[in-house]
Amino acid sequence: SNRFWFQLHGWFSLPIWIIFCFVCLTGTVSVISHELTWLTNSASRATNPDNLPEKSMPEIIAIVEKAHPSAKVSTAMSFEPYLVNAVLFTDSDKPFAIAYVNQYTGEIQEINQGMTFINFMRSLHGWLLFPWQNNYSVGYYLVCAMAIVMLGALITGLFVYKNFWRAFTQPKLRLNQGKKTLLSDLHRLSGVWSLWFLLLMSVTGIWYLVQAVLWQNHIDIDPHPPLVEASQLPNKFSQKPVSLSDALTLSENRFSDFKPTYIMPPEHNRDTYKLYGEGDFVFFDQYSYGVIVNPWTGEILDERTPDNMNTLQTLSHIANPLHYGTIGGIWTKIIWFLFGIVLTGMSITGFLMWGSRTIKAARSKSLSFASNEDANLVLTQQEVK
Repeated sequence: SNRFWFQLHGWFSLPIWIIFCFVCLTGTVSVISHELTWLTNSASRATNPDNLPEKSMPEIIAIVEKAHPSAKVSTAMSFEPYLVNAVLFTDSDKPFAIAYVNQYTGEIQEINQGMTFINFMRSLHGWLLFPWQNNYSVGYYLVCAMAIVMLGALITGLFVYKNFWRAFTQPKLRLNQGKKTLLSDLHRLSGVWSLWFLLLMSVTGIWYLVQAVLWQNHIDIDPHPPLVEASQLPNKFSQKPVSLSDALTLSENRFSDFKPTYIMPPEHNRDTYKLYGEGDFVFFDQYSYGVIVNPWTGEILDERTPDNMNTLQTLSHIANPLHYGTIGGIWTKIIWFLFGIVLTGMSITGFLMWGSRTIKAARSKSLSFASNEDANLVLTQQEVK
């Protein structure tokens, strides 16, 4: 029985070891991709030496529109307080650009026209940069399948490691009994102390797999924002009577804890203000609140909060904070990063242990074969005599 679980434990990881290790490594880097950007790119830092108040999203968008009069702003986003706000826009000479705007000083610190490090790492980790077509990506399914591998390795590992709970109170790490013993102790200790993390990554990864199936079958988790009724449009189009500031005020009056993090102005006359943000719900992502405002009448056409979400919507909006460790800001990110390193190390130590056993078995088989050949040669010589 123990041999069966041991072999099954190996088969859950070893055949796709390189992919599994790569997904763990890229996910670990993705957890702190914002912080790495802050370290490596000074233009991404929201410095505030004069303790200025934070500017609102409409003010940030107005700064970009003033600097680029012919630009069409599509999205404005806010991140951690130490990172600048990002305004996505198109212009006559810029098919796609991101303005890094310091929300305290109002300075445009950089215009980025390529893929950011954050988007690159999330894409590399999420779907291995495989192309998307018809609402699915082979790479996305491949990465999500690693959750099944991880869960299988977790369950079989508990069967292999008898009385695993002793590792919490009596951790054993033998440094002077050879490489094989050291690797085995490291692998077991890492696995036991990472049980909660392994389970969390497995469960959220399986949800991403379910989400991929829903996407491919055109099942919407969050409904599409409604359009303005044609009958509500004015006879002559002019500047919309409801500004973005007015729409934000409506949202903040509707939800006292609403903090905008993702804003999309109307793209055409029947389009709406799409305002997404976060509130006081710890385990929900920064888009858990949603308010759709009619730019001609100021009517709230639709709204979304954690309180009125269905089951699929709830799972969708709590998966990312739990998977990437954003529930507690920088401190939980550091914890997730450290355990991500441990998980990556576990895949490496597991492979080294398997490699060592495979080489040893091959050598034993070779020696056994050679011994049999020598014995057969002696018998043959005796028969000749």
